[in-house]
Amino acid sequence: MAKTFELETLKIRLNDEDLQRLDLNQRIQRALRALILDTALGPGVKLPATRVLSKSLGVARDTVENAYVQLHRDGYIVRREGSGSYVSDSVGTQLRGAARGRARPDPASRAAEPGAGLSRRGRMILDSGGIADQQSIKAFATGLPETRNFPVDVWERLQRQVLKDYRASVLLHGDPQGAEPLRKAIAAYLNLERGAKVAPEQILVLSSTRQALYLCAQLLVDAGKPILMENPGYFGARKAFESAEVRIVPIDVDAQGIRTDLLRADRSGANCVYVTPSHQYPTGVTLSLARRLELTGWAAANGKWIIEDDYDSEFHYDGLPTACVQGLDRHQRTIYLGTFSKTLYPGLRMGYMALPQELVGAFSRARSIMDGHTPQVLQLTLARFMEHGHYNAHVRAMRKLYAGRRQALFESIDRHLGGIATAIRPPGGLQIPCLLERGWQEEETIRLAAAAGVKLAGLERLYAGAQRRQGWLLGYAALTTYEIEAAMLRLANALAGRRRLGPGRRLARSQ
Repeated sequence: MAKTFELETLKIRLNDEDLQRLDLNQRIQRALRALILDTALGPGVKLPATRVLSKSLGVARDTVENAYVQLHRDGYIVRREGSGSYVSDSVGTQLRGAARGRARPDPASRAAEPGAGLSRRGRMILDSGGIADQQSIKAFATGLPETRNFPVDVWERLQRQVLKDYRASVLLHGDPQGAEPLRKAIAAYLNLERGAKVAPEQILVLSSTRQALYLCAQLLVDAGKPILMENPGYFGARKAFESAEVRIVPIDVDAQGIRTDLLRADRSGANCVYVTPSHQYPTGVTLSLARRLELTGWAAANGKWIIEDDYDSEFHYDGLPTACVQGLDRHQRTIYLGTFSKTLYPGLRMGYMALPQELVGAFSRARSIMDGHTPQVLQLTLARFMEHGHYNAHVRAMRKLYAGRRQALFESIDRHLGGIATAIRPPGGLQIPCLLERGWQEEETIRLAAAAGVKLAGLERLYAGAQRRQGWLLGYAALTTYEIEAAMLRLANALAGRRRLGPGRRLARSQ
């Protein structure tokens, strides 16, 4: 390495776009540091005197001196009185050692292998594709409640009250288990409205149902071990379990919910079962009372855990909703999951678990490691929203609104999709499953709908094994009746060309 200083190279580095926002002395310091790290200035190279370099660059001498001082403090250069400033030999030693320890990566190969630097689990998560939550209102995206009618003014007023009453204390870290006022409000709600039997000490406030599912997989099932899950079943649950390296064993669902005879016959060694009893996802069927009792009896007799996801039980339209499984479980084997993303708004990012007392400590500690706690301001605002009756009032209003939109969607499907798809009429929920008629292909209809600006969630991916039904889940809660009809017309028109070709033929894929 030459023992000379290349001034022109430094000037080029000083003009880098990334350095333009910095002060001049910082730009000089960063440029020199980059040249040293790139070995353009090797160990022992003498830097110009501050007077010489300042004159060459047309800057004040103090500017260069400040840059040199920082480089010296950071160990990039050494300054010898009466001799000058030199690139540190120790930096060169470290760089040479790093070069020997690893080959310089080929940018092209790294771009071709995006998971090359990940762990086995990391590559698995990357390959899974994650979950794409809908970030805007679009027909017929699932999982979106009505947000345009949310009482924002009430929420803002309560939040101001919380900030005024709690002041600086609300800005500190919170209890990993959740703010006590909210845990009390959730417990009171579950006991009164869902027939649960739970104390505030059993509530764990979380950011989402998916976080709850991940915690269940991490704490209750060892990597590589099985967990039982409904078939078909919730895509998000499967992803959460798979990311925890849990092996999923599907248990079929029929018109009464999960088949408890198959649970009793299972010999996989699984110690947990995941169920959606109120409105099975995606079929929408309600688990019968007889099977709820069979489920709790099976869990008690075999030492199993029941993970009850009650994600949209508030929105039941045909009669009264059935009491939750947790309330029927006399043996404390049920872990109850709830969310406010469906009843209030998805951006709130708040859910909860009602845990058997013996699991509270472990789950709370695991949550403290994962992300600490949910923001206290939001928790305490929600607690007051519930305590003052606004939550129940909002749910009642939305239940009435959704019932009308649900009926509008049924009628629109009947008008426009005859011979294409048949709607199933579940007793509740925020989406309607539709089964495709013979001769129609799910993948093709989804592609044609997307071209018309309509989002269809396919059913086939929710099944395990060879027996799969083709169709869609149509979300309707976030759409007005006008938007439902307009979107259904777009969908029908998009499929009209395919229908003219005849039910036995498929459109050629666009190139």
